[in-house]
Amino acid sequence: MSNRVHNFSAGPCTLPLEVLEEAQAEFVDYQGAGMSLIEMSHRGKHFDAVANEAMALSMEVFQVPNEFAVLFLQGGALLQFSMIPMNLLHNGQKGAYVNSGSWAKGAITDAKEYGEVYTAWDGADNNYTRMPVTADIQLQENTRYLHITTNETIGGIRFAEWPEVSVPLIADMSSEYMARPLPWDKFDLVYGGAQKNLGPAGMAVVFIRKSILENCNKSLGRYLRYDIHESKASMFNTPPVFPIYMFGKVLKWMKAQGGLSAMEKNAAEKAGALYSTIDNSQGYFNCPVEVASRSHMNVVFRLPTETLEQKFLSEATAAGFENLKGHRSVGGCRASIYNALPAESVAALTAFMTDFQNANAS
Repeated sequence: MSNRVHNFSAGPCTLPLEVLEEAQAEFVDYQGAGMSLIEMSHRGKHFDAVANEAMALSMEVFQVPNEFAVLFLQGGALLQFSMIPMNLLHNGQKGAYVNSGSWAKGAITDAKEYGEVYTAWDGADNNYTRMPVTADIQLQENTRYLHITTNETIGGIRFAEWPEVSVPLIADMSSEYMARPLPWDKFDLVYGGAQKNLGPAGMAVVFIRKSILENCNKSLGRYLRYDIHESKASMFNTPPVFPIYMFGKVLKWMKAQGGLSAMEKNAAEKAGALYSTIDNSQGYFNCPVEVASRSHMNVVFRLPTETLEQKFLSEATAAGFENLKGHRSVGGCRASIYNALPAESVAALTAFMTDFQNANAS
């Protein structure tokens, strides 16, 4: 398809073209059933096979040990901001949070409604331009978990190294889901919205350690209980059928590309090309993030003036580069380079940036 643009959207994300074309071919008549998958019963044999395959692939591709269960839930990552403290915090226990930017602040705000939480490290003093090292994180007694946002979509920062702490980690991985491996022994729960890296909007993917399910709070509405979702294999209610279907196809594509190691390598190469262009521009393009904390998924940068930024964004759009405008809360520019974004799109963008600088530098 020659009319496909270079889509640098922060979410919903670019999806593999072959996945989209495969879904298109199946959409009206799924496997000869005379109807689409999204018209079928979620209890029927067709969707049952789709859901089971997606669950199995999620464990395989993300290299998740058997000690964890995977849940497909509605509400995106935002609902998890509340479900985590609801389920995991009991009287006398505290939730520790790393405040690394916009999404971490959202998690802290919601958690305060359901339990005793505190900020174990605050990035506000650094204007959220870096992640903490282990020595920066201050834990209090009776802390049940440390919540981290592994990659801040808006600020363009990530944990390059995992914290070494004495409590289990809880991780929001929305904008770098399945872009690198995890040391699963450190985690009790990992979650994120699928739309940042793995599929269309409408689903959160949650990996939870099975051993903690029996100790989750039972005094909750049924949909808010992790143990119920796990016992029903994410079929407690009508699940997000289309996101699960597409998620499974994206996982098969990832596996065919070489799996997690290939995703991590490709991400580093694409991010490296963009940061190299920025760093070699002699200050014309500027990334405000400390080098050690630079995201491999969301590359943020500024130009010398806001006028030049507007011109850059306008000309980039005209040239087929979409969604490069930074988040409205911070401005500037942002290129989200998720798993399915081709390396050719990054190469085209770096060439455009160099040409723009040559044409507009005073």
